Amino acid sequence: MIIRVSDIPDEGLAIEDATRFPARTGAASRLEAVRLHIGRDGEDVVVQGEVTASASLQCSRCLESFPLEVRASVDARLAPRPPVGAAVELGPDDLDVDFYEHDQVDLGALVDTETILALPMKALCREDCRGLCPACGSNRNLVRCACDTRPPDPRLAVLSDLAARLHQKG
Repeated sequence: MIIRVSDIPDEGLAIEDATRFPARTGAASRLEAVRLHIGRDGEDVVVQGEVTASASLQCSRCLESFPLEVRASVDARLAPRPPVGAAVELGPDDLDVDFYEHDQVDLGALVDTETILALPMKALCREDCRGLCPACGSNRNLVRCACDTRPPDPRLAVLSDLAARLHQKG
């Protein structure tokens, strides 16, 4: 969804219709609800509000897919992109500023970015997920396996190698 900066009224612009944002190909989530206020501060554009999306993630422990509702707060400031080659000095507050070009702000890209940043770094289907058995690979949330999951004592590795060689000779 592209917004022309010059078309933003003085009182700002409210967007509360998620269907105005087309689904992006290969997107990790589906936008469910959006509540944004777009205002101007001189040449800068300020976008504030909240985005709700649903995502289908894969658990990092058991590898099962699971749905997750994602809520992201949006608080972004966009400034006009400086001309190419212009000397621009950045201050500490400028690291929170993004840019727009040609009098247009791509709200779809902003919403996608905020949604992706709200996804967990380590996705878990549930807090007490038991993961996969390191020996047989079964999902320990579904199957109780009898595998010994303790690592072998490294001091006995020499005996294990000896037993394997004796077994091959015999």
